[in-house]
Amino acid sequence: MNRNFVYISEEVDAYLNMARDEWFLDHVQADSMILHLYCNENAVIIGKNQNPWVECNLSNMEKDGVRLARRVSGGGAVYHDGGNLNFSFICGEDRGDKEACLQLIETALKSLGISCDRSGRNDMLRQGKKFSGNATAFRKGKMLFHGTLLISSDLEKLGAYLTVDPQKIQSKGISSVRSRVCNLTEAVPELTLKGAQKAILCALAQRDGYYGEWSFSASEAEEVAQYHSRHRSEAWRLGETPRFDYQWKKRFPWGGVQLLFSFEKGKIAKLSAFSDAMDPDFCHRLEAALTGIPFRDEDILLALKKDPSPEFSDLATCSFIPL
Repeated sequence: MNRNFVYISEEVDAYLNMARDEWFLDHVQADSMILHLYCNENAVIIGKNQNPWVECNLSNMEKDGVRLARRVSGGGAVYHDGGNLNFSFICGEDRGDKEACLQLIETALKSLGISCDRSGRNDMLRQGKKFSGNATAFRKGKMLFHGTLLISSDLEKLGAYLTVDPQKIQSKGISSVRSRVCNLTEAVPELTLKGAQKAILCALAQRDGYYGEWSFSASEAEEVAQYHSRHRSEAWRLGETPRFDYQWKKRFPWGGVQLLFSFEKGKIAKLSAFSDAMDPDFCHRLEAALTGIPFRDEDILLALKKDPSPEFSDLATCSFIPL
């Protein structure tokens, strides 16, 4: 029985396409591979743990009719329009990995005459400029690896809708987010989204053989509609705007962190953590680790050292007490 499927979305609704990504992640069989290709029209997509009030210019987005969507994976904010082709690979953890997915995209690009390099934690570059970013989510032994390809996007709008941390820009030695990105049509002027899509499908067929076309049953479509409802809700997209007593911010090679502390009787009564770190569970673990402990460096660092991840290890070298 065939276990390989392709689903090409005809809708440009970011909430619906994010909902389908999550539904596939929850329902894909461990021995299956699903490739989901789609385009989102006029949307900013933020990572699971990002603060939209910090990452986005919400007033400009509202004025121009740009949607705010939140994905289930980590990482940073991206702008999508009709010039973006987005790809999602969903499979069991034993069936595929990030490296294999990236190699397939690189093979497809090479067939179009486009060579690329890798940089940082999740960037694909052409001549030093980024045209693709990606992120990963894991759930119950399944993996979602998704990313975007800038084909012919309106790059001037990036600065209007994304509020990039100046420390992030400075760490890359550049003056603006616009100066570090490019469209693939700069390399192949005649390239279209359909052309890039075809190249990916050809590379997939050459690697794995036949992929069937996925279709949703009536009951599955009803389930996706429930995911869709949550993805377009303000509770998911915006989250709460927490009150806090003290803010702590710092940027690391793996991403930035914003911590909003609320105190009661000298202890951390509540912590709201935001980050563009690639690990989608990082903020949840951080909040759980620090909530309820005394607000003292020695107690905070002791709690942080219990988690062996590189993010926690780097945080454990910091001081959190205001001078």
